[in-house]
Amino acid sequence: MNLVIVTGMSGAGKSSSLKFLEDMGFFCVDNLPPFLISKFLDSNLKRIAIGIDIRGGELFDDLFTNLEKLDSYKILFLDAADDVLIKRFKETRRIHPLAKNDRVITGISQERKILQEVKSKADYIIDTSYMRTNELKEKINDIFIARKKFDSMIINIISFGFKHGIPHDSDLVFDVRFLPNPFYISELKELTGNDLPVKNYVLNQDASKIFLNKFLDLINFLLPNYIHEGKNQLVISIGCTGGQHRSVALANVIYENLLAMGHSVFINHRDINLR
Repeated sequence: MNLVIVTGMSGAGKSSSLKFLEDMGFFCVDNLPPFLISKFLDSNLKRIAIGIDIRGGELFDDLFTNLEKLDSYKILFLDAADDVLIKRFKETRRIHPLAKNDRVITGISQERKILQEVKSKADYIIDTSYMRTNELKEKINDIFIARKKFDSMIINIISFGFKHGIPHDSDLVFDVRFLPNPFYISELKELTGNDLPVKNYVLNQDASKIFLNKFLDLINFLLPNYIHEGKNQLVISIGCTGGQHRSVALANVIYENLLAMGHSVFINHRDINLR
């Protein structure tokens, strides 16, 4: 029997993950009190996914006590950056379960403390901050159906414009304003780094080629060391002046290279439509 415990931060995608697992043939139960988990061991079900989170109140504290009674299980932990969670709660107009009469960020902070132990013991941690729904579904399929090797490090590539501010959750920031700016070329000004003429202009610069080689060499050194220290998310921000040309073109190439290396990588052109 395959038993998956689905848990994590409120708003990080637990409900969606359970739906995906259900579509993949798992029998799914959401918000089950931990003491009832063992009841499923007597069933003939081959694949079971159980959603457990802080909505269970004091019952959540007994999670590991009840899991110790089981021979085999996997824990899937869904996470996301605080600012992303706040935005999701505001968009859905939901109230955080730990912040009934308080700010959402207060509930998120309390929840992180409560979930610290379960996150440290999770078999799979997926950060959904920059994931689209179909990307989360694909990731879950890779883990539980295709049985692909799980890469706990999720890399987010963000292109941005310095005039709009540096992404506050950046781990690494690279300033590519040393390259010639396509903005000052009339036929390229209204295009972006997603357009072939701008891409060719930026990538054909000798400085761009040297930068990319040195960048990839640095990342290849850093990633295994980050993973060894338990880091599960890396946000790499590539910035130019406005965030439409140089940073976009280089971010795309970096994304393609890291993807080809087999990493879990996602890309977001934050300021591409801003002027």
